[in-house]
Amino acid sequence: MAVEYTYDYAILRVVPRVERGERVNVGVILSCVDEEFLDVRIEVDESRLLILDPRVDLDAIRAALSAIASVCAGEGPIGALSPRERFRWLVSPRSTVVQMSAVHTGRTTDPQATLERLMDTMVRQQISSAENESR
Repeated sequence: MAVEYTYDYAILRVVPRVERGERVNVGVILSCVDEEFLDVRIEVDESRLLILDPRVDLDAIRAALSAIASVCAGEGPIGALSPRERFRWLVSPRSTVVQMSAVHTGRTTDPQATLERLMDTMVRQQISSAENESR
């Protein structure tokens, strides 16, 4: 029987105009302490962001998301922290254009596969739905 591990995840969101509260899910960050696992997947549908705010600074969003990926990979000064400490730092609340959802918990035998499943349901599903609506 496969061993199940507890994991925590948060959804990365872009909120082009914070005062309006509209957001687009662009990624998932997943932490599994028992496996010392921390990873992120990011896929941005820039056309959806431009619909919410035609003046959104896509370069700044790309830079912020790249910084999140770098921290997950253990780069930079914050990268020196343990994977769990980096996860906690990344998911701390902030009111910027790039935000994290509340942290959710689950059980898995394969953190990598779970990250991909979460991307399919939380991010990619939105992209597919938006494409179908535009047809």
